[in-house]
Amino acid sequence: MHLKIRHRTEYRYETPVRYSIQELRLTPPDVAGQQIHQWKVSTPIKTSSAHDVFGNLCGVFVQETPYTAMMIEAEGEVHTQDAFEFIDEPKAVSPYYLLQQTHLTEPTPQMLEFFLGALPKKNSVDEVLKLATAVQNAILYFPGQTNFASTAAQSFAMKSGVCQDHAHIMLGLCRSAGIPARYVSGYFFAEESPNLASHAWIDFCVDIDKGLWVSVDITHACLIDARHIRLAIGRDYYSAAPVKGVRSGGGGEELSANISIAQLS
Repeated sequence: MHLKIRHRTEYRYETPVRYSIQELRLTPPDVAGQQIHQWKVSTPIKTSSAHDVFGNLCGVFVQETPYTAMMIEAEGEVHTQDAFEFIDEPKAVSPYYLLQQTHLTEPTPQMLEFFLGALPKKNSVDEVLKLATAVQNAILYFPGQTNFASTAAQSFAMKSGVCQDHAHIMLGLCRSAGIPARYVSGYFFAEESPNLASHAWIDFCVDIDKGLWVSVDITHACLIDARHIRLAIGRDYYSAAPVKGVRSGGGGEELSANISIAQLS
């Protein structure tokens, strides 16, 4: 598919922000299944860019002049095709590092007991897809009950959440089963489901020596395909977030995020 994507994030504050640092992972990489035709990220001031430890292109900008509103926009065109296998670059983070749990992924004893029958005995596609189906069935997709800071344990306790929560629960279970797994942030094209435009799924490692990973969409309990556009990878949402930052001042914050994806002829 040939897709045009526009991702606009706007912040408004009660009082002036005196100082802030923003970190962006808003540039899709050229990898199997996607080729970037053109892409632009617009920010209030110039960004400095470098690749992070996971290989994501990361932009950083610092604002030292007071402001009460800020807009960040990314847009461009991507050509996609079905692909669900990815091979690491030689200098990539070791898969063994991605066996470690984080605050967002740490499973509770109750969670492990609940999914015991579905935990993979080996890192095969069939067994991991079986676990993805179990998570999808147990955790109702229900927007508005969780947020970016919600943990896998909290989502499991409510038996509801969104794609981010599905991914965190899946990461916690895979890692508990001894399977390296990483968080993937990205976009999902589905005209009938615009609320899924911002999406998240996981990669799990099928061959540690070769650095071979397979991508699984837990929300749909399937391997990813041409509808998925990868943005960034990390240990969890926090290390792969499209936009995150810290600030001094500003008081209350109002965040507005809008993503549109259109298929071009």
